[in-house]
Amino acid sequence: MLEQNVEHCKKCKRPNLGIGNVMLVHLLADSVTVVGSIRSILEPQFKVHWSLLHDNSADMMRPHAMIVAVELHNVEKIETLRERLASFDRSKKRIFLLPTKTHRSIAQAYALGATGILSFPADKQDLTGELIDRSQPPASSPSQASAFAGAALLKSMFSAATSGQAPDVKGVESTGPQIVDSIAADGLSSWLDAVRNYHRGTYQHCLLVTGLATDFGLSLGMNSSDVDRLYRVAMFHDIGKSRIPLKILDKPSRLDSRERQIIETHPTAGFDILSSNLHISAETLDAVQHHHEYLDGSGYPHGLMGRSIPDIVRMLTIADVFAALIERRPYKETMSRECAYEIVCSMAGKLELSLVKAFKAVALHR
Repeated sequence: MLEQNVEHCKKCKRPNLGIGNVMLVHLLADSVTVVGSIRSILEPQFKVHWSLLHDNSADMMRPHAMIVAVELHNVEKIETLRERLASFDRSKKRIFLLPTKTHRSIAQAYALGATGILSFPADKQDLTGELIDRSQPPASSPSQASAFAGAALLKSMFSAATSGQAPDVKGVESTGPQIVDSIAADGLSSWLDAVRNYHRGTYQHCLLVTGLATDFGLSLGMNSSDVDRLYRVAMFHDIGKSRIPLKILDKPSRLDSRERQIIETHPTAGFDILSSNLHISAETLDAVQHHHEYLDGSGYPHGLMGRSIPDIVRMLTIADVFAALIERRPYKETMSRECAYEIVCSMAGKLELSLVKAFKAVALHR
């Protein structure tokens, strides 16, 4: 957290960010109006130098961080931006502010080297938080380091899926053991706190499900290969959300019936994204497509029942439901693990009772 990772100046009681007492930020924008808006948010907490997209006379070689506020729908602008960014290859952080967040614009921003993406107009707390500590993992615990590694992998996977490329399977193989080891070393609670404090939205949910599913396997004494299977299906389970419009995916209120129908296409979309990849197992494909199926046939997309749903999918579904309940969202309080587990227990007939009972240790005690 910020208090643990930023050294405070005793005289002014403001964060000491490594360049005197003020972090040096370069703002690259495509209009003077945008520059004024962002400077009003950042100054005087940050020292802001700025330049416009088509004026390279003010480039700085070594700002601590960059903020890019340029529309990414124009090919000419993107190419100009790519050339300008080459002058800033030593900046540690590149925060892109997007007036319209679409999967395509997000993928383009990451392709241009974004370390963080926010909406424009920017929220002061979000932007300053991103500049101070969100783009690099705090090194204080294995949980925080592995959570950032997992988030980076998810960003890569979603970006690849959006652009029609194959997700990084080798990345899943290398990051999995790191997450398992961190949960074994720090405990599940530390992992959950790290994820909820530093990550948001779909990535937060995927990481929570991954940690819960992994710890579920560890709590049952599964061997390493079976825990690895759980990790894999959890990391891939929501890849289909890369095809859901962000205005629906990130909607800060209850979805209407039409939006709910669109959300419910994500398991099939995930199956379609992964089915042509020879490195993805049939078990993973099944879990991606059916993690919203319930034993009583009330789930989607196929209304499977009972024995049609494998044990690993049943375990994933429990982790998925529990993760959705304890997520940290801007518009709602985080539900306690005790209340969340009560809700999971109330889903009798939908979830495997013996597994729900076994999950109690994960939900409440580990």
